[in-house]
Amino acid sequence: MGEILVGTASWTDKTLLASGWYPESADTAEKRLQYYARKFPLVEVDATYYSPPAESTAQLWADRSPADFTFNVKAFSLLTGHPTKVSAIYKDLRPETDKKNVYPDDLPPQAYEDVWTRFLSALDPLVAAGKLGVLLFQFPPWFTIRRANKQYLLEVAKRCSPLRIAVELRHESWFAGDNQAETLDFLRKHELPFVSVDMPQGHKSSIPPVLEATSDLAVVRFHGHSEHWTSKDIYEKFGYLYPDRELKSWVPKLEKLAQAARTHVLMNNCRGDFAQRNAETLMDFLGLQR
Repeated sequence: MGEILVGTASWTDKTLLASGWYPESADTAEKRLQYYARKFPLVEVDATYYSPPAESTAQLWADRSPADFTFNVKAFSLLTGHPTKVSAIYKDLRPETDKKNVYPDDLPPQAYEDVWTRFLSALDPLVAAGKLGVLLFQFPPWFTIRRANKQYLLEVAKRCSPLRIAVELRHESWFAGDNQAETLDFLRKHELPFVSVDMPQGHKSSIPPVLEATSDLAVVRFHGHSEHWTSKDIYEKFGYLYPDRELKSWVPKLEKLAQAARTHVLMNNCRGDFAQRNAETLMDFLGLQR
């Protein structure tokens, strides 16, 4: 069986800090990351989706984690075509607008290019330390299967090279009928890691749990099965604690996937310590030790 790394999407969420998962002695940002890294070999940085990181912050992550620790970093929302708060954009690159949220086309072309450059260069400390796993590009629900969007995936991969991207798609058209095979074949052809998801079904943004490796690295993200998936409250949306029987059912699937590719498994049910508890249990079921 190939390597499986298990972790969670965040280690600093406010509800996690209030949950009691961290011991009282882990009372600083440095101590919390060190404690987390003793439990798990992998973490997904989701804060970078909402606001691009500073290079000094990435340097602290590199300095405060073990040599064998891995950070997957979620791409800034502007780079995936999501609405982005003007206040989240680098101050000198913010467009003059009355809009609260903007899209790439709202920025001058050079400003957009500069956002890309600064976002990627801020990750240099993780790259230098050999601790950057993949850049997670989670595309919006309106990012449908069409030629222009496939070309954008290739553009993203080229922009990020030699850093690796992983692709999470959120529109059902990529998986409808014969499109599923077409989508996976496209990703395989260009050696782009596919992000498999476990999530509530029956919604416009619902993607089926397709477990496939399209490169030598596979990523699986567990979003939970909350009955409040459409809620604007992220803690209602992701507030789902996986029961043991459900996690056990994933063990043979993940082991099979790991035979084809190195596999990153992230619990994204981030409410309180749900993700951490489930990740620890899943590691036990998989026979993994930190």
